[in-house]
Amino acid sequence: MSRILYRIGHFSGRHPWRILAAWVVIGISVFMLSSSIGGSPDESFDIPGAESQRAADAVTDRFPEETVYTSNVIFHSDKGLDDPATKAAIEQSVTELAEGHKVVSATSPYDPRGPTLSEDGKTAFATVAYDSDKIEASQFKEASAATKAARDAGVQVEYDGGLGYAKAEAAAPSSEKIGILVAIVVLAVAFGSLVALSIPIVTALFGLLIGVSSLSIMSGMIAVPEIANIVGMMLGLGVGIDYALFILSRHRQNLDDGMTVPEAIGQANSTAGLSVLFAGVTVIVAIAGLQVSGVPMMTVMGWASALMVLITMLAAITLLPAILGIVKTKVNAAKIPFIKQRPANDPSSGSARWAARVVKHPVRYGIVATVILGVLAAPVFSMRLGFTDASNDASSTTTRKAYDIMADSYGPGFNGELVVVLETHGAADTDATVARVSKALASAKGVDSVDAPTFNKGKDLAIIGVKPTSAPQDAETSDTLHRLRDTVLPDAIGDSKVEPMVTGATAMSEDVSNRLQDRMPWFLGAVIGLSFLVLMLVFRSVLVPLKAAVLNLLSVGAAYGVVVAVFQWGWAANLIGVEGSVPIMPLAPMLMFAILFGLSMDYEVFLLSRVREQFTRHGDAKKAIVEGVATTGRVITSAALIMISVFASFILMADVTAKMFGVGLAVAVLLDVTLVRMVLVPSAMSLLGARAWWLPKWLDRLLPNIDLEGGHVETKLTEEDEKFLEEDTRVLV
Repeated sequence: MSRILYRIGHFSGRHPWRILAAWVVIGISVFMLSSSIGGSPDESFDIPGAESQRAADAVTDRFPEETVYTSNVIFHSDKGLDDPATKAAIEQSVTELAEGHKVVSATSPYDPRGPTLSEDGKTAFATVAYDSDKIEASQFKEASAATKAARDAGVQVEYDGGLGYAKAEAAAPSSEKIGILVAIVVLAVAFGSLVALSIPIVTALFGLLIGVSSLSIMSGMIAVPEIANIVGMMLGLGVGIDYALFILSRHRQNLDDGMTVPEAIGQANSTAGLSVLFAGVTVIVAIAGLQVSGVPMMTVMGWASALMVLITMLAAITLLPAILGIVKTKVNAAKIPFIKQRPANDPSSGSARWAARVVKHPVRYGIVATVILGVLAAPVFSMRLGFTDASNDASSTTTRKAYDIMADSYGPGFNGELVVVLETHGAADTDATVARVSKALASAKGVDSVDAPTFNKGKDLAIIGVKPTSAPQDAETSDTLHRLRDTVLPDAIGDSKVEPMVTGATAMSEDVSNRLQDRMPWFLGAVIGLSFLVLMLVFRSVLVPLKAAVLNLLSVGAAYGVVVAVFQWGWAANLIGVEGSVPIMPLAPMLMFAILFGLSMDYEVFLLSRVREQFTRHGDAKKAIVEGVATTGRVITSAALIMISVFASFILMADVTAKMFGVGLAVAVLLDVTLVRMVLVPSAMSLLGARAWWLPKWLDRLLPNIDLEGGHVETKLTEEDEKFLEEDTRVLV
């Protein structure tokens, strides 16, 4: 593999425009394909085999009139909604709502068949049914214009559901731009050259553009949620700049050693490029482990993230060498004033002195770092999973106002209704059983009210709406759900053939959580096992990948703890625009683990490849650790700062889930590059000594030899190599 990467790098240095032309052709092709068959984000969610999903599917298939896409328009006035003038204004608003674009119907809150006026007479709502689940901002403007009469009458009007979220809010700061600006500052300090700092950013942005277009193509074929695009962009931008940074740093060192430009590029690609390749593969393998989650949305998010990493990784080992071939020896041109450059391997650097201190007292430093990570991880044991809802929106949004008004006027459980679905299976005692179930539900603990049973036309399916006494995210609601499923419904059904199922948002959330908890051991085994095999192959060691797995679990656990403390406990949540307690999204722990475990392995490969390189030269394990940290310290720190800034910039987004990923990923990288990479890794490697590189002889014979140091790479391309690369490039162009 080193030889192949060397050939690519060396060829790119001599014929950069061919490689660049190939990338441009690929980029244009992907962009055009995206424009023609690309799709938009799709929040469709299902849990194959789960009770709530089976119930929802049954309703969709055989009770279509119950599955129209609805939003509520809420009317509220402290003076009451009973006087004739107010009623007339609201009736006029409902009439105009019914005439809106793609509106199927709009129900009046004063309709005697189903009035919605609250007991205190201060709140009412009209349900607006649409023919599509996608409601646009233009439709919200229509609804706003339709309700003008009510507002003119002094009535507060708010909107929930898709209609409320269609309201055009103030645009949030561009997260990508903020991340790029911070990256520019970090690269400026790291390289001291305008040319050098621009190369990783150009490479990453080119890969990101192709990656985003690829995700659009993917959205045209399958359902890809918006959060997949957000996480994909986080990863694509972060690892894209980092991977290019590592190869560029090695290339500049090679130029300083007197190599020619093509040779410097080739050697950088065969060493740092090989580390990038294996680091990227490790990230992809970790994220691909989401395949075992059993939740299609999670699987899609995993493959979307893996696709972004793959594209940016390929850009780093192919496009970057071409750019380096174009700038040639001017890679350090356009010096930035007042920034002093230091040699990469500086024995007097802060990283070297710190590593020497840790290596000298490994137990002391290792214990302190472990205790800190343990304390940060403690909140994990109180983690509560659940999907966010309108109660987690900013208090200024119409959806949050609507949620609060409905909860105050109709009870906290109104916003999270449970739906009991009864599959009759042609039972002779259907009517008696349904009546018995309805009565049992009404008297069950935790139930506030029960709707009258509704049958479909074939009378083979019945639906009963159940309003809990607690809010959707409360633990009491989950207890009520389990009580209905485990005791109330089975006891009420008795020996009848009627099959009970419970669905609704709360039931879906609970089923997702249970599914992911059941699959978590398989997922952890797959991710850790595959990553272990990759690292064992790279470093030809058993203890190094074992140590890496343990330390990465520590850092991921600490990041989880911080996420729970901030979002669930509310510690400093107001500083990032989060109001109140927010449950941890069920998909977040597994997806974050896959990403964080993979990214942690990135820095592991970059650091220990240099440690191993030094160890093979002189055989002194402790000296090799200090030299490895000294050589990679500045580069890894710069890469981590860029990654942290990219992830942290997404905290500025309005979406709470995006904030959650931003906090978790940024904190995890911070902990990894400080406590893990600068303390625990040197401590563990110092205690292991030369034993760290132990590998059983029988296993040594079976594993292929991968030369991360590039020591066996030939310094000249053969005529056959040139012909091979020229033909490949000509095919692409």
